[in-house]
Amino acid sequence: MKALALFITVLLTVATHAQNTINNYKYVLVPERFDFFKTDNQYGLNTTTKLLLEDKGFTVVMGNEQLPPPLAANKCNALKAELTEKKGFFVTSLTLLLKDCQGNVIFKSKEGKSREKEWPAAYNEALRDAFSTLKSTPYNYDSTTVMQPQQATVAPAAPAAAPAPTPAAVTDITGILYAQATTNGYQLIDTTPKKVLTLLKTSMPDYFIAENGGLNGVVFKKNEEWMYEYYKDNNLVSQKLQIKF
Repeated sequence: MKALALFITVLLTVATHAQNTINNYKYVLVPERFDFFKTDNQYGLNTTTKLLLEDKGFTVVMGNEQLPPPLAANKCNALKAELTEKKGFFVTSLTLLLKDCQGNVIFKSKEGKSREKEWPAAYNEALRDAFSTLKSTPYNYDSTTVMQPQQATVAPAAPAAAPAPTPAAVTDITGILYAQATTNGYQLIDTTPKKVLTLLKTSMPDYFIAENGGLNGVVFKKNEEWMYEYYKDNNLVSQKLQIKF
């Protein structure tokens, strides 16, 4: 009888875990810095992770952004995005993990790989390769699912929050920037001439990793306009660029 009871308990535990899928979650938390990096949003990897998860249909909260009320009341309503790196010669390897509030792995991607020699291009290519697993995984949020909070006492609902964070007021970088081709992308030069930005190609057209000293971010085309976005003091800054290729 004891053996039968133990078997039933294990079976129910496995069944419960099996039912806990990404469809149970609307939100994903993305940190400002992944564990294997030394600086926030290094190579624009955290911003790219946020954009790829939003493309999948998740509502993503990054870093210290204000939490939506359902998430402020119970953080178990969100998955946490993590990246793990596998060290190797000549190959950059990343794996995407989505964990619940108890640390259980709800989703694990394949090992995304890149043989690019430049670190920014290599990490972004490996990230997108890893995300191909999530891209092919069906996702349809089930709003009827109620996740259990970490503590018995649920925190009181937060005051009504502002809408989901939006970029700061869009500003223009004054003047036309001229794109000069490089091995892995372009460098943008103003009329001085002075280099303003370095653009590194990604696997997506019209989407570049942008490097500008400590203000690394992304440059992409939106509504036929070039946009440069990056984080500064935990705030998302968005600027329009006039680029001549």
